[in-house]
Amino acid sequence: MTLLQLQYIVKIVECGSMNEASHALYISQPALSSSVKELEREMGIEIFTRSSQGIALTVDGVEFLQYARQILDQAELMNERYKHTKPRKQLCQVSTQHYMFAVEAFVEMINSSDSDEYEFSIREDRTREIIDAVANMRSEIGILYMSDFNKNVMSKLLREKHLEFHPLFNANLHVFISRQNPLAHRKKLTLDDLKPYPFIQFEQGEEGSFYFAEEAMWPDYSPQQINVTDRATNLNFIVGLNGYTISSGIDNEDLNTEKIVTVPLDTDAKMLIGWITNERANLSQSAQRYLEKLKEVVRNHGYETIED
Repeated sequence: MTLLQLQYIVKIVECGSMNEASHALYISQPALSSSVKELEREMGIEIFTRSSQGIALTVDGVEFLQYARQILDQAELMNERYKHTKPRKQLCQVSTQHYMFAVEAFVEMINSSDSDEYEFSIREDRTREIIDAVANMRSEIGILYMSDFNKNVMSKLLREKHLEFHPLFNANLHVFISRQNPLAHRKKLTLDDLKPYPFIQFEQGEEGSFYFAEEAMWPDYSPQQINVTDRATNLNFIVGLNGYTISSGIDNEDLNTEKIVTVPLDTDAKMLIGWITNERANLSQSAQRYLEKLKEVVRNHGYETIED
């Protein structure tokens, strides 16, 4: 076992595929694959499962990754102590549903960084992709919600993936609509009020189901429905087509267009928004700082955070 092999494992997990990792490491994919297989034979474990869909960490692989990162961190500390080398870049990877407050906290985290060099990643993903990213260590933190409707299914899946859900705050449901929409002045809205307007929801892919939907409530039937994959398109359709979507009430006009308003939905349903982590992983300092900023942002928007 060599430090180089451990670096290979970490890079493969960060990239999510053997092919992308080989490009990032400037080596051929066969050479990278051969090195990994040699390490697996030496350790007597299978680190990755390989299929037509790509690669994923095994249970042994998840544990091995933690030891590998600890060894690399210790090696870096020795280099800094005795060779006076520059410290490694700060790293932080977050996967989130399409929440503006998550992006706002990421901006605050970067602004507060005390490092001249860093490599941070934030991905707005489908719900299942967020869960898989944290399970396979491609992201340290995943941000999503639970509700009375989906909590049993989501909790079961998280347990199977060895993930922990940490509640952040409770949110009443709100409708996101254009400021020019005739309903924008209303103090509350019902789903019946919204029937004449296109319902816009985030598409969840082939493995998606109602339990993975980002919208905690939706109409029983909508004659006009648009599925989108990114937040910018969602907001453009809300403005351009007088559509609507349903989410938490947090809206940041610095990051969002002032053409959007939020109106409470007349329902007792709530969203319990929180973050997920891998129970086998220890969060980096950057990830911990991100969570601090996430809580600050939520409190600044008038919500009470739930402390662990």
